[in-house]
Amino acid sequence: MGNCVAKYHAKDDDSDHVEFAGDNVTIITTKEAWDQKLEEAKRDGKIVIANFSATWCGPCKIIAPYYCELSEKYTSMMFLLVDVDELTDFSTSWDIKATPTFFFLKDGQQLDKLVGANRPEL
Repeated sequence: MGNCVAKYHAKDDDSDHVEFAGDNVTIITTKEAWDQKLEEAKRDGKIVIANFSATWCGPCKIIAPYYCELSEKYTSMMFLLVDVDELTDFSTSWDIKATPTFFFLKDGQQLDKLVGANRPEL
């Protein structure tokens, strides 16, 4: 498995940014940050893979290094991470019933959804 080392950055734009190795996974801490990243992806023609997970979730911890590896391999895509406990209302609006849940988005529209830490499917 690849290295998934967290790099912590100072606050900017009212949100903490925690990025993982490869600088291609962005942790979303606000609805505004989500909207900003989706707009950026739309402008750049990128597919977004959004991982809704929780720090206490065993399967989330297991799939996290692989998710980071994918972000390093597929740099033409945007990889986002949403902690369902930090953004409860936002996660509820996406009808998250289990973690991890992955959404695949293009131009802000859902292309596909994967529930569970299914490495081959991801």
